Amino acid sequence: MALRGFTLIEMLVVMAIIATLLSIAAPRYFRSTDDAREAALKSDLRTLREAIDHYHADRGSYPEVLDDLVEKRYLRAIPVDPIAGDAWTLIPPPVPAQASAPAIPTSLPIAAPTGIYDVRSGASGTTRDGQPYQNL
Repeated sequence: MALRGFTLIEMLVVMAIIATLLSIAAPRYFRSTDDAREAALKSDLRTLREAIDHYHADRGSYPEVLDDLVEKRYLRAIPVDPIAGDAWTLIPPPVPAQASAPAIPTSLPIAAPTGIYDVRSGASGTTRDGQPYQNL
């Protein structure tokens, strides 16, 4: 009794079927990983912004560096931007408007607040729905 192997045609048919299945599955896989990274980015930004708000409410000033949030136990660790790595864009507090300046002239200038007011992603590009990462 002779052992019979697969013919070249059978091997090519199987390879064509596998290639077709991979061409269907691969885009869905990469789309789901992109969706997961975008969801993680939104969650990390929400966490950082809440920690900055709590820090400001408790201390009356904004943190000078993100590590202040960890040192003062507002966060356990600074999350990593899942899109751009460690490239968070730090936004300083807005400068007070001139309308809110005192009506009485003083020799002391109004000090602009310092610290980190907001955090944005440092990633270039857009989300799947067309929104720039910097605007999240």
